[in-house]
Amino acid sequence: MKYTKTTLKKVETLLKELGYTIRYEKGSFVSGYAIVEHRKIAVINRFFDPEARINALSEILSKIEVDESTLTEASLDIYYLLKVTKKEVEDEA
Repeated sequence: MKYTKTTLKKVETLLKELGYTIRYEKGSFVSGYAIVEHRKIAVINRFFDPEARINALSEILSKIEVDESTLTEASLDIYYLLKVTKKEVEDEA
């Protein structure tokens, strides 16, 4: 998978379809992001480059329940691509 601004926009769209608001702000995030409980807000370190932002959003996706029936075809494609990429990284470790 290519870590470009276009890919980042696709991942952001996926999370928006799941009802999440994404905000890029500065802060002292231990993992580079924070999830505001019960409000579906993801706060990402604004100093991250596109690759780090995609990785943070991907990690958030792995921790939330995803209702695939609410996603568009394009969002489903990126969701499955992220799952495969994450699995490959875990298998290498």
